Amino acid sequence: MQEIARYSGCFICGQDNHCGLKARFYYIDGKAVTECVAEKQFEGYRRVYHGGITAALLDEVMIKALLAQDIFAMTVEMTVRYHQMVETGQKLLFEGRLEKSKGRLYLTVGEARTSEGVLVASAEGKYLEVKENIKAKLLESLEY
Repeated sequence: MQEIARYSGCFICGQDNHCGLKARFYYIDGKAVTECVAEKQFEGYRRVYHGGITAALLDEVMIKALLAQDIFAMTVEMTVRYHQMVETGQKLLFEGRLEKSKGRLYLTVGEARTSEGVLVASAEGKYLEVKENIKAKLLESLEY
């Protein structure tokens, strides 16, 4: 199990971002994975986890699947499907993986499940590998 690089100021994975999620991502068997608890501070409605936070975690787990393979890319398109409401306090498990690639374009899939295995959201993402000058800028942020 290998922890995937992160940027300390990132809203999703930054350990120094006081208002962020502080999620830690690992690369296991060709998939990026993380888990978190749906915290009350990220409600959309009373006791309901905001779907935008779920979407952000899906985006991050899919791009981390690329980063774990030293592919530096940025999101160009993402589709999220919500299957079930998430209540605050629930533990969620996220996983993302590379599905296929075409040149600099990478297609990924991601899933969010409860600790009981119930699918709550799924996603497909398109990520474009950045050029060398942008890659250098991204590398300035990352911590391994």
